[in-house]
Amino acid sequence: MSGEICRGGIEPEKQTLLNHHKEKHFTAGEIVRDIIIGVSDGLTVPFALAAGLSGANASSSIVITAGIAEVAAGAISMGLGGYLSAKSEADHYERELKREQEEIISVPDIEAAEVAEILAEYGVEPHEYAPVVNALRKRPEAWLDFMMKFELGLEKPDPRRALQSAFNIAFSYILGGLVPLLPYMFIPRAQDAVVASAAITIVALLIFGYTKGYFTGNKPIKSAFETALIGAIASAAAFSIAKVIHP
Repeated sequence: MSGEICRGGIEPEKQTLLNHHKEKHFTAGEIVRDIIIGVSDGLTVPFALAAGLSGANASSSIVITAGIAEVAAGAISMGLGGYLSAKSEADHYERELKREQEEIISVPDIEAAEVAEILAEYGVEPHEYAPVVNALRKRPEAWLDFMMKFELGLEKPDPRRALQSAFNIAFSYILGGLVPLLPYMFIPRAQDAVVASAAITIVALLIFGYTKGYFTGNKPIKSAFETALIGAIASAAAFSIAKVIHP
């Protein structure tokens, strides 16, 4: 019969429609965010450091040594930062989950009223949301999930997220950080290498900025020039300060 409900609670006709409809949403937002954080800092900080050392008349070997040390330290620091951030998010979710569980048990009427209030904010009338509230009260796990998502706006984090975030950010930082150091590995004189470093880093920043804008929904060309401008200002400032201190 057309009115029968599938095991999952959806009518067969609607389930068929859902099976044939594939929405093309971008679902790798957290990974992209990690990469953006890692690469943007990885390109900019070692670039500024290398430019500053070149302005101080350091040799290419010194720039490479200092640059690699900075990339290693920066990757560890950024990776740990990503890990602690994701871990803090997971801990916060668990605390709120426990609190919400206790409230559903101790003050179910208040929690039910909160469900009604949430649905009313979407324009659902009392006679329409009453069955929904009653249905959720019969299903504690679904009720808890509803409250976490719609009252607190929290999604259950992936338990592997903290380690993945740390790896993504650290690895991205290393990749970005090696770009401005490459010319110093082939050009002995740092004052010459800094020109090549600036050129390839600006190109890398333009490409990265364009890609970042594309994936984040911003204007790619505008994002490319903004990202390159920030890197250029940072390196120019470091180079100029080094020249003033060590002419």
